[in-house]
Amino acid sequence: MASHPVSKFTEEQYLAIERAADFKSEFLDGAMFAMSGASVSHVRLQQNLSGELHAVLRGSGCEALGSDIRIKVPSRAYLYADVTVVCGEPMMADDHDDNLTNPAVIFEVLSPSTEKYDRRLKFQRYRSIDSLQDYILVNQKEVRIEQFTRRPDGIWTLRDYQGSDQELKIDSIGVAIPISRIYERVNVSPAS
Repeated sequence: MASHPVSKFTEEQYLAIERAADFKSEFLDGAMFAMSGASVSHVRLQQNLSGELHAVLRGSGCEALGSDIRIKVPSRAYLYADVTVVCGEPMMADDHDDNLTNPAVIFEVLSPSTEKYDRRLKFQRYRSIDSLQDYILVNQKEVRIEQFTRRPDGIWTLRDYQGSDQELKIDSIGVAIPISRIYERVNVSPAS
């Protein structure tokens, strides 16, 4: 997780603080967690994903949003993803236009300090979003992408990509992205 919680807050208190803050914090069950900075590899992966998604989604009715959009989760949480794809009109929780409620695909770039959080608690919260179809974890230490896809029966399945010669296929939004492009200029080890 990004940091230790500061104190207990209501959602309204969190949003008032967050909207005036110079840095981002996530909100889980009344606790705020400050988010830390990112490595060059993390930022490159995030930008590569955003760029590729922007190009392949142009004209499709879906769009990629960056890491500054806050996602309101039904289970008392406000979270930030590294990249979010929304299809159709973005639905916002209120008139402030800063709390997305209908992501279709969420990407998280794994960091040593947040990997457990992204895999467990964050994914658990994201699964409560009805519109979410794919949750994709991108490893920044090796060429490895884990794609969790929601089946029509609500069961989540895993596809584990471990080679730069493969394509990340996201059927829910009709795209395939060469993994070599996602890892372009990122210094990683081959998958183990």
